[in-house]
Amino acid sequence: MGENGVAAAVQGLSLEGGATFQEIVNAKKPYYSKRVELFEQYRARDVAAVEEAKAANVPITVVLPDGAKKSGIKGVTTPLGVANDISKGLAKKVVVAKVDGDVWDLFRPLEGDCSLSLHNFDDPEGKETFWHSSAHVLGQVLELEFGVDLTIGPALEEGFYYDCFMGDKVLGDAERPVIEKRIESIVKEGQRFERVVVSRAEALAMFQENKFKIEIINGLPEDATISLYRVGPMVDLCHGPHLPSTAFLKAAAVTNVSRAFWRADVTKEPLQRVYGITFPDSKQLKEYQHRIEEAKKRDHRNVGVQQELFFFHPLSPGSCFFLPHGGRIYNTLVELMRQKYWEYEYEEVVSPNIYNFDLWKTSGHADHYRENMFAFDVEKAEYGLKPMNCPGHCIMFGNRVRSYRELPLRMAGFGVLHRNEYSGALSGLTRVRRFQQDDAHIFCRPDQVRSSRPAMQLLH
Repeated sequence: MGENGVAAAVQGLSLEGGATFQEIVNAKKPYYSKRVELFEQYRARDVAAVEEAKAANVPITVVLPDGAKKSGIKGVTTPLGVANDISKGLAKKVVVAKVDGDVWDLFRPLEGDCSLSLHNFDDPEGKETFWHSSAHVLGQVLELEFGVDLTIGPALEEGFYYDCFMGDKVLGDAERPVIEKRIESIVKEGQRFERVVVSRAEALAMFQENKFKIEIINGLPEDATISLYRVGPMVDLCHGPHLPSTAFLKAAAVTNVSRAFWRADVTKEPLQRVYGITFPDSKQLKEYQHRIEEAKKRDHRNVGVQQELFFFHPLSPGSCFFLPHGGRIYNTLVELMRQKYWEYEYEEVVSPNIYNFDLWKTSGHADHYRENMFAFDVEKAEYGLKPMNCPGHCIMFGNRVRSYRELPLRMAGFGVLHRNEYSGALSGLTRVRRFQQDDAHIFCRPDQVRSSRPAMQLLH
């Protein structure tokens, strides 16, 4: 079957409600095989380059953080090789390197004299690499188990996720054990991560059957370095770096399955988002799971309902209903801020909630924030609910001619703001559509900026 035939078959099954996951996976196997074949063709260039570098035997000097120097060969020596020279134990613990300040695969040859630092899972660079690599393993599972079209799979502050397109199919809790079992199998296999750099044309040929990857590639700058990574049968477009192998991922769990949209745009394709977490050992995973369970007990969304502080209702999504007990807490916080207004010499003001869109054009919101605003027509003119207080305070300042003697003028208020957040992004009191923001602005002369610094503490 040719490439176009594969793409057509895959597309048909992806959108066919009655097709089983196995049928979809079987239809995409030629695509998966083609990616691996192309990857190996591209990788042959790197293998040949290493052999040429060995023959050339150009010496390089690698400087470690403590000032120690190690000798190497340009295009041959790798950070992992340096780690092994230092200590076998160190080589087993490190997960990523930094070369002249840039993160670098442990298995990637060094390109010249450089400074080198090695990082393990406990370092920020280590965690990001660990979880980014885990996202690729998750992507492999999603392809082989469900035949999805992969989109993006980043590392998070804690964990990772992969967004995938499944047509009208969805994933749920029932699929979580299936995913975890397949991840465990991949970890036991110790699949190696491998990297190649390709041209734009080669990348487009690689992902012809995945329109999301094609869109990403076409959006890259003309001078972008395009790299691909392979782990097992999965090849992905990625800047890296990655772990040497999947064997590092000793403990893994799927933490959540939710809905998302391509490019975070509700008008585009609906996606399934699968979240996961991995650790170098099972003890850390158990500690993480215990911490998450304890945090759930203290989740403000649960506490708010249990203690009758507030609730949300589908008739006004993203807008909080504060009950009497919650109202008392809310008003106490407002009074605390009013005391701070007096302490830092701010004048409290009240500004409108609705403005003609001419204001938003002047402020730049119309060009850069319109999709996040609630807009409507009034008497054939376009108006919008304010998403920010700044323009209103500027109107108040410019309402009349000001004398320099009035400056500095410090305005503050509890403006009611509305932002048209996507429904999928709404989360308790941390991501809402309607809220009141304690906001302040200082209008002053340039020579008053330094003396206004104490008052600026309130802005922070």
